[in-house]
Amino acid sequence: MGAKGGIEHVIVLMLENRSFDSVLGKLYPKGETFNGLSGDETNPSSLGPVAVWNDTGMDPRTATIPDPDPGELFDDMNLQLFGLNVAPSAAPPAMDGFVMDYVRQTEGTKQPDPKAVMHYFTPEQVPVISQLAKAFGICDQWHAAAPCQTWPNRFFAHTGTAGGYVDNAHFQIPFTHPSIFRRMSDKAKSWNIYFHDVAQSVLLEDIILEAPWKFKRFQHFLDDAQKGLLPNYSFIEPRYFPDPLDGSIPNDQHPPHNMVYGEQLIAAVYNAVRSSPCWKQSLLVVTYDEHGGCFDHAPPPLAVPPDSHRQDGFAFDRYGVRVPAVVISPYCPPGARIRSAPSGLRHDKPPYPFDHTSIISTLRDLFDLGGQLTDRDAHAPTLTDALSLADPSNDGPSRIAAPEYDPSAAEVADRSQAPANGMQTVLAAAGRRLSQQATATAGAVPLPVGAPIPLNAEKAGTLDAETARQHAVNGFERLLKQQGAAG
Repeated sequence: MGAKGGIEHVIVLMLENRSFDSVLGKLYPKGETFNGLSGDETNPSSLGPVAVWNDTGMDPRTATIPDPDPGELFDDMNLQLFGLNVAPSAAPPAMDGFVMDYVRQTEGTKQPDPKAVMHYFTPEQVPVISQLAKAFGICDQWHAAAPCQTWPNRFFAHTGTAGGYVDNAHFQIPFTHPSIFRRMSDKAKSWNIYFHDVAQSVLLEDIILEAPWKFKRFQHFLDDAQKGLLPNYSFIEPRYFPDPLDGSIPNDQHPPHNMVYGEQLIAAVYNAVRSSPCWKQSLLVVTYDEHGGCFDHAPPPLAVPPDSHRQDGFAFDRYGVRVPAVVISPYCPPGARIRSAPSGLRHDKPPYPFDHTSIISTLRDLFDLGGQLTDRDAHAPTLTDALSLADPSNDGPSRIAAPEYDPSAAEVADRSQAPANGMQTVLAAAGRRLSQQATATAGAVPLPVGAPIPLNAEKAGTLDAETARQHAVNGFERLLKQQGAAG
């Protein structure tokens, strides 16, 4: 039958804010078939060159490097890529501003260690994602869709565009561009979005009326997998907030959240899919929304603009920094190195690298969903060629053992009292706007279609994470409840 006809279930787990080099740069030796770290990469600083490095072991201090959180605003990323004295341009960036940008970041009285942003993990430290990358396939040419924060990149994954927004804080909600979820519904293909505490993707306008039935808790994903009831497309969002009430901790791997909890989530997703009756017809992709300020040495190429939207003179014609991407399927040969250009990428012309819109192009290809959403996904390579086995014969490990580590009450309390990061802050702002809109309309649907409202989120760190969680969860639960009543 072949992979294209055999794949009935696509599952995407999108984690937060880690670069390819920081997570998988040492998976294999650097060479022609793997563009990882040699160990000689450096960035300049006022005290001299700072080299990439590794801290052995995986105690909580190591697992949360870098701490504090690196800069992830559009301006931060331009500095990280092009350096202090070079304006962004069409030329390949030197990737030499990561340390310079990091030392500008502050979190209360915590001062950044310049070398923290150059840290990488070894396969022994992140065994879950590393084992899966070797058992199936790794893509070392997967870039964030744009050199922007979380929300622009997550909306790129769903709609093929950021709608002209380069940072989280100034979006209007709901996001009005057509999504791949709407396309799937229109083509009679099934989908669900599974989440832990809140789902950022609920803010897509064209699926908001379906939210109460399509957005499900992560435990429901585990149950659906066990029963063989996975939809054609599952998108999984991690836990973004700590919750002192139930002792849960973020598993999104957003710095400085502990990497081990994300490893546990990856293992849980894989084990559920691998043991599911759906396994032989499945494609699982584990990736990250953007690099979060962590060092990567590979210059992002120029990209096809998705549409005519511009902000601050930026046409969305550059990719963001590389992020980890692991491709898991019984149709993927073990140890695969998945690239769109086996001989290397051109900076200014095709072949283009994989980016988040490759999710859209792959879904369109596998399920015959029709034409492009934007010019970006029209040019995005699909993963179909990576599923090169004639039959689904690579079963990989029957189960992946996750590191056994539970958060202590003190750790949950520390995370809850820590300043909210950029993602937590903007989710809190969205939750407040949802609640305000519901109150103002006396119980009507809080986000009426066709009437987006400006977000205008405050700066990260103005709230603690627990206060941000309360705002976010209250608003999102109110949205789901009222949309359900309206439906």
